[in-house]
Amino acid sequence: MSVSTRSPEAADSVAEEPSAAGGPLASRWARLRSWRERWPRLARGLWWSTTVLSVALVLGAMLMPRTVKAVQPGTFLAVPAEAIVTAAVLIALPRRPRVVVAVLSGVVLAALTVLNLLEMGFAQYLGRGFNAVLDWELLDDAQSYVADSMGRATAVGATIGLAALVVALFAAMAGAMVRIGTLLARDTRAATRATLVAGTVWVTSSILTVQVAGHPLTAHRAADVLVAHTQRVRDTLRDEAAFAKEARADAFGATPPGQLLPDLRGKDVVFTFIESYGRSAVEDPIMAPGVDRTLAASTEALAKAGFKAKSGWLTSATYGGGSWLGHSTTLSGLWIDNQQRYRTVMASDHLSLTKAFRKTGAWDTVGVMPGVQKAWPEQEYYGLDKVYDAFHLGYKGPKFSWSTMPDQYALEAFQRLEHGRKRDKPLMAEVILTSSHQPWAPIPKMVGWDELGDGSLFGPIQEAGKEAQDIISDSTASREEYGKSIQYSVTALTQWLERYGRDDTVLVFLGDHQPIARVSGDDASRDVPVSIVAKDPEVLEKIAGWGWTDGLRPAHDAPVWKMSAFRDRFLTAYGSTPHPTK
Repeated sequence: MSVSTRSPEAADSVAEEPSAAGGPLASRWARLRSWRERWPRLARGLWWSTTVLSVALVLGAMLMPRTVKAVQPGTFLAVPAEAIVTAAVLIALPRRPRVVVAVLSGVVLAALTVLNLLEMGFAQYLGRGFNAVLDWELLDDAQSYVADSMGRATAVGATIGLAALVVALFAAMAGAMVRIGTLLARDTRAATRATLVAGTVWVTSSILTVQVAGHPLTAHRAADVLVAHTQRVRDTLRDEAAFAKEARADAFGATPPGQLLPDLRGKDVVFTFIESYGRSAVEDPIMAPGVDRTLAASTEALAKAGFKAKSGWLTSATYGGGSWLGHSTTLSGLWIDNQQRYRTVMASDHLSLTKAFRKTGAWDTVGVMPGVQKAWPEQEYYGLDKVYDAFHLGYKGPKFSWSTMPDQYALEAFQRLEHGRKRDKPLMAEVILTSSHQPWAPIPKMVGWDELGDGSLFGPIQEAGKEAQDIISDSTASREEYGKSIQYSVTALTQWLERYGRDDTVLVFLGDHQPIARVSGDDASRDVPVSIVAKDPEVLEKIAGWGWTDGLRPAHDAPVWKMSAFRDRFLTAYGSTPHPTK
């Protein structure tokens, strides 16, 4: 009786070789065996290295947490239930079905890994999980953001690199599962005993809640990811019909034009959103000192010009990005926290706050949207007679990362094109300011209002500014530069009002959402400041019962409303009579 002395790698090659006795395929397998026999130590090292890497890849994917914060060494010191179940299935199968199941298991695990990485990224940047139904289109927005911030070549390179990594991940995971299946099949008795022991340990440790390094010894995270995404898909599909019904109900949908906003007749009303202007800007220890000084100085300067202000807090429907969700939530009075709800509202006749002004027939309505660089069908929903996008404000200067133009220039263009013109009706405007959009480098600087021209003078300022990639890679620098960008935007807006505001001008300005978690913090709220500024004391008297803080900086304990509550409160405060749609 002879005893086999084949190494594991040689055994694998024999176990997996083709059954054909001849032909090109058999010749290639022969050359492969010959290579292993000529360099046995190298072959043995490669076999063990590949096997260890395969096991590490599979276990790492099964044990990957769902948040960046949870990625710690102790997180991976656990026994995944999925590994035990998969091993049991692979051991029980003959060779061909085992290979098929191993490949399919690898593909599924790779897909779950991609979903988990997206989950981590969305949680880090947008403060919520990834929605497999709605959020794929946001990846295109992410590519556009990278192109605008760091150049198209960088965006294309990153896209190709990520696509290659995803393909490599699927191939590597499938290959790793096949290798593990082959390893288990070499000695099914030993593999079965090991699987039974692991299963016993898992069940016992789960019952006794055994921990290692402060983390449970047992885990089922891959299954949790699958369950969470399945539930999210189910909830999304249910929400579509429920929200469509909610959007059809409107407390002011049937209000006659004459009963809308009677207490603002004759006023120029400007609604302005400041990008990423959140509670952290006025309360974070790094960012708040500079921002608070700017708010205090602006309050004082406006007071000298005859303006008073009141400020409070709104809880935004979005976080870290998705500005359009914040805009639409504020102006529609509906909670719009995903793209599906946004599309539903934009296609509806639910009355937006801005459209209420047009419905009266007493105002001209315009939009100033320097961030819009393509067709914008939302104009109709918002009831805007005219929209000035990035290409219609006359700007000839450089972009500042994602922002197409400095806020100061956009406001001066608004003054030149609309607010400063003689007109038969007062003006209602929606203005979106973009200079405080991430990555907060380079940041514009204030220049003389009479020197703005076509914006060409911003060229040297942009060239002297910081590079986006230097800020993105440094959390502290990101927070500092974010604070400076908010100071710039607030200064530009309040100086515009101080310079061009009239007795009948009413300014409402607010943030659309908090900045990303890397700047605002992992446990930051979703609150944003909101202010109403006017010369006419009756405008602020109408909201005296709101309990808001005097000035541009809301107190820490000032009232906090959901952003979706603003439309109805504003309409009611200024004399509108509710007439619900039937």
